[in-house]
Amino acid sequence: MGYGFTIEERTENALSELRKEIPGIEISEYEEMKYHCSFKTGGPVRAFITPKNITEMTDVISILSKNSLIPYFLGNGTNVVFPDEGEKKLTVISTDKLQNICLLSEGLLYADAGVSLSKLAGFAYENSLKGLEFASGIPGTVGGGVIMNAGAYGGELKDVIDSVKLFCLPDQKFCEMSNEQCCFGYRKSIFQSVSGYAVLGAAFRLQKGSREDISAKMRELNGRRREKQPLDLPSAGSAFRRPEGYYAAALIEESGLKGYSIGGACVSGKHAGFIVNNGRATSSDLKDLISYVRNTVYEKKLVRLEPEIILLPENYVPEGTEE
Repeated sequence: MGYGFTIEERTENALSELRKEIPGIEISEYEEMKYHCSFKTGGPVRAFITPKNITEMTDVISILSKNSLIPYFLGNGTNVVFPDEGEKKLTVISTDKLQNICLLSEGLLYADAGVSLSKLAGFAYENSLKGLEFASGIPGTVGGGVIMNAGAYGGELKDVIDSVKLFCLPDQKFCEMSNEQCCFGYRKSIFQSVSGYAVLGAAFRLQKGSREDISAKMRELNGRRREKQPLDLPSAGSAFRRPEGYYAAALIEESGLKGYSIGGACVSGKHAGFIVNNGRATSSDLKDLISYVRNTVYEKKLVRLEPEIILLPENYVPEGTEE
């Protein structure tokens, strides 16, 4: 079903088919995204679907594809802002219940896309595997972490990813990409520029280590986070990518913007690289503040900051969606 039918008509048909073909499927219509994103802002999407496992997830994708619909995949929503008006044409698939994590062989572990990076790091620790200590305080999930090559304190997922498990939407088939095929870079991967893949999980190659040393490293890094980052307020972590040769937080502070606010959105007074919601921010406030910070830093420092946060435009539909 595609040609001659609107997105609204195709979505209605797909939701009806999903309920018929997958009894008990968890679908919420016009779900407010402020309940699913770390900034606590964002209006409703047309449908919010939470598959209970990978099999159900691929069944959902197949039915949506048959109706010429491409979903938006969401983990913990720790680096995305949905508009206040919502996305009335968009279907979101949550990876929240994709929670399988296991050892595949000595030093090799697998985790589904919905597994939090803190849980992943904890599982590695329990099995005396080192290499993921840096991830223990990152609030995102494996799926989102793979897509953006999440990292902190000198570590990045690209350093430990062995392969990524995918579902290819055009072919409706499972596939796998090696670390090299993912084209990882600083806060980027091939999945940001090539559409048509759903990240289902990843395998991580780690080294044997001392649980005592692993625990000590995790405590150290998490202590540094608590000391320097505004963890008590809603945010999306670092708001901007690190510009080559500079630090975003230093540029922002030197531009006199530490503590600057628009509406309920504020440049953190604790760490200028963070933008926080003081409890009453809207998505528009966040977007306006990000724009203001970028413009001001460029005017004063001649450096263009690039947002690390994904700002979805109004009336957004994923690339390849037939309108």
